[in-house]
Amino acid sequence: MKPSKAARAAEISARRLRVLGIDIGGTYLKAAVIDARGHMLTERLKLNTPDPCPPTVMLRSLVQLVRPLPAYNRIAIGFPGVVRAGRVVTAPHWGTKPWASYPLAQRLAQRLHAPARLINDAEMQGLAVVRGKGLELVLTLGTGAGTALFRDGQLMPHLELAHHPLHKSDTYNDYIGNQALERVGKKHWNRRIARTIATLAALLNYDHLYIGGGNASRITLRLPRNVSLVSNDAGIEGGAALWRRGALAPL
Repeated sequence: MKPSKAARAAEISARRLRVLGIDIGGTYLKAAVIDARGHMLTERLKLNTPDPCPPTVMLRSLVQLVRPLPAYNRIAIGFPGVVRAGRVVTAPHWGTKPWASYPLAQRLAQRLHAPARLINDAEMQGLAVVRGKGLELVLTLGTGAGTALFRDGQLMPHLELAHHPLHKSDTYNDYIGNQALERVGKKHWNRRIARTIATLAALLNYDHLYIGGGNASRITLRLPRNVSLVSNDAGIEGGAALWRRGALAPL
């Protein structure tokens, strides 16, 4: 049976998809151009995240970061905070007040002349790694701790677990973020990671947990069978799925 005209058109559009994937972090801004499957077509560029970083500074830095990259026709942005309908809701790293309701997707689309979509950074990483079976949780370890939850491949409502108390008065960010790693050292930090995994398993009873982010490489403990380490590049690679799921239609 031959595919329909609409199916053939969708396949051709997917082949032409070139996504500028942007991973915004508290420490680094990263970007690369990827194809429809999330494979990188360029090297990953990296720039220190400015501090302080209000929206205008962020926008200027992102434009500077991606300037050397070749042509793309879509943009996918992972942002470390709550986002909704292309706008930032919270920005814990830089202060929510100057960022609240900022239309980052729209502003970047205007500056870079391509349609843009915005999603939480842990969720964008999850789009690259989940298998679509059961309840899957993503935990990112970087400046802070991010989470994303999927059920049978579908993204669930965002939970800001990073700011929820985990141990005494410490939040996930306080307990396993980068400052905690530097303060207590890798050995003790790994014990904290083990306790965090146990807490998340009891809280969500997930089928599989994926751990990514820049500090995932610092994990030395023996992980449970249903826990996997994933590449930090997934924070960019997930941008392809963000556009594939909506074909090439506007968000």
